[in-house]
Amino acid sequence: MRGVCLSLSLLVCVWLLPCAESQNPAYNDTYTECTDGYQWDAESQHCKDIDECESIPEACKGEMKCFNHYGGYLCLPRSASVLTAPEPAGQSEHSLPVEGNEAFNPCPPGYEAQGESCLDVDECALDLHDCQPSQQCVNTAGAFTCQCPDGYSKIGLECVDIDECRYRYCQHRCVNVPGSFSCQCEPGFQLAGNNRSCIDVNECDMGAPCQQRCYNTYGTFLCRCDQGYELGPDGYSCNDIDECGYSSYLCQFQCVNEPGKFSCICPEGYQLLGSRLCQDVNECETSEHQCSDGQTCVNIHGGYQCVDTNRCTDPYVQVSDNRCVCPVVKPACRELPFSIVHRYMSISSDRSVPSDIFQIQATSVYPGAYNTFRIRSGDAGGDFYIRQINNISAMLVLARPITGPREYVLDLEMVSINPLMSYQTSSALRLSIHVGPYPF
Repeated sequence: MRGVCLSLSLLVCVWLLPCAESQNPAYNDTYTECTDGYQWDAESQHCKDIDECESIPEACKGEMKCFNHYGGYLCLPRSASVLTAPEPAGQSEHSLPVEGNEAFNPCPPGYEAQGESCLDVDECALDLHDCQPSQQCVNTAGAFTCQCPDGYSKIGLECVDIDECRYRYCQHRCVNVPGSFSCQCEPGFQLAGNNRSCIDVNECDMGAPCQQRCYNTYGTFLCRCDQGYELGPDGYSCNDIDECGYSSYLCQFQCVNEPGKFSCICPEGYQLLGSRLCQDVNECETSEHQCSDGQTCVNIHGGYQCVDTNRCTDPYVQVSDNRCVCPVVKPACRELPFSIVHRYMSISSDRSVPSDIFQIQATSVYPGAYNTFRIRSGDAGGDFYIRQINNISAMLVLARPITGPREYVLDLEMVSINPLMSYQTSSALRLSIHVGPYPF
């Protein structure tokens, strides 16, 4: 044999050169011995190469592939290719047999001839690869590789999805999808620019359904109402608070509910003192009365009265404003108080009892005189009584609850007795009491 010449590339490409010529008999035609790897062919009268890949069972083991060559065979990886050299000149067509399934290609494996150049064969485009369905074929120079798509890992021959959620890539919630994953945030948060972290959402700037006021908090928001309103059951709407229904003591007279607040009003003849109390309007001082020149304006709770300037009746004569005197020279005056002084006052309804309402004070005191006080007239119902304080003063007391509007005219009499001089006289205070219609 002239030898075996091997040229190995990265993919184990083997060039088999014919190194043994057919054996000719040295002396005569009956000589039939051949060298190892050849056998005598009686028909062609030449030594013929033995194909060990067919004649030897399991010539190559494991993942190795059998390649026959002249006078022997090779066990090479399955990715290796064998290219036979052209037959030497003068050799018969039967002297150098070649495998029937091996075509002559002047280019390395993975390339094909185009003119005088060798162009790469795209096995992926021509579907000449053996990649699994779950793999991706990637063409390379003279070959191809099988790769797993992003998000998959190779287990055995198959590409299996990687569960990225096991590695806690997301701040809140991770959702695994084939070949990838996505991050989701809890309500009240949104994904940051890195698509993994979660940042708080300011719902107040994004149209939160708060009716009045909105306060952003971490991960949520709170609705609040203005003063005078309360938050509804839905947590968003604001309902007016009826302050008047909570208490009957907010206003002295009457409470009026308004949206978000309340106000107090007073009856006619009164005005608000501050925001809740009612104060009587003194029409006599503000000149809002309509009394004539011959009348005197008397202020009462909630209004006024016009009384005659001279209220003295016979046999009394007027001696000064509001004071009448009964002259002793008149016989009719003997059984009457010597003087009557007119006074006016106003009290509210439903006043607590007993209640001191007016104090009587003697203006003239005579030595040795003993003074007593009584209600001479005007208290037929027994609503009042006199409580004497000392010799010169007494207190008119309201004995029973009264309601208005109503007016009492009481004659409160002071009787003076001097036992040493056997002298007795009396004077009266005509007190007009107006009871207002309201309890203030």
